[in-house]
Amino acid sequence: MLTDARTPARSRTWRPPWPVDVLLTLSPHRRGTGDPAFAVTPDGAVWRASTTPDGPGTLRLLGRGGEVEAEAWGPGASWLLDGVPDLLGAADDPESFRPEHEVLRRASLRLRHLRIGRTRNVFEALVPAVLEQKVVGKEAWRAWRYLVRRFGAPAPGPLDLRVPPPPRTWVTIPSWEWHKSGIEAVRARTIIGAARVASRLEVGDTLDADRRLRSLSGIGVWTSAEVRQRALGDADAVSVGDYHIPGIVGWALSGRKVDDAGMLELLAPYAGHRYRVTRLLELSGAAPPRRGPRMPVRDYRHF
Repeated sequence: MLTDARTPARSRTWRPPWPVDVLLTLSPHRRGTGDPAFAVTPDGAVWRASTTPDGPGTLRLLGRGGEVEAEAWGPGASWLLDGVPDLLGAADDPESFRPEHEVLRRASLRLRHLRIGRTRNVFEALVPAVLEQKVVGKEAWRAWRYLVRRFGAPAPGPLDLRVPPPPRTWVTIPSWEWHKSGIEAVRARTIIGAARVASRLEVGDTLDADRRLRSLSGIGVWTSAEVRQRALGDADAVSVGDYHIPGIVGWALSGRKVDDAGMLELLAPYAGHRYRVTRLLELSGAAPPRRGPRMPVRDYRHF
């Protein structure tokens, strides 16, 4: 049963042994502006609504004075609070990263508080990753907003958020609702198929997770990497097949655009930290000039 705004929050205070930038660390989990499951309030607190193994929950995090103040609501509150250190990168190992390129040395200094956190929730990360397959972000985020608002539940706690639907709900979404969201049948079938085996995706290490994810129809190298980056904190998961990242990596590290093979060659010296490198480069704004045609925003609702 969901809690309401009058239900007291559970809380904990965590003092990490490094300076934490909560929003910087959690920004990969925000699916565009207007994400129904993510918010930043004027006081600087970051809020996330999640479906946990214990049920729905809402987490509020605020970094202040070297501490992270955490509050959580709902049946999943304890699970969310237990995971705060992991979510903010306690299991990450940035100290072993040795940047060889000047652009990375500058970026790692400027973004020295960057950590790769993990939600410990594979299926939660999988759905938006599938929605983002081979489309521009705006198209995927529009679908995410529609589906979460339509089929998600009101989030526990005082903020007006929505909890992303649990696996059993994704299976029951009818075809016309997928169409209304702008998602075609292929991506819908991929999400439904993954939802049917969701419990099997939540076990094992990152290599095992990659194998399990890529055994599912419709999930390849790119989607697996996007999921492992967020759910498992895999600092080495490269989004091979991305529309933008090879160009960013090639331009920043070699002064020219490259394809996926060229990107992997440039990233080879950074084995173990290849996702960290791409994230640093994206955040630093290192990108080639845009001269060619941009990927169009499609709308399957009108097809």
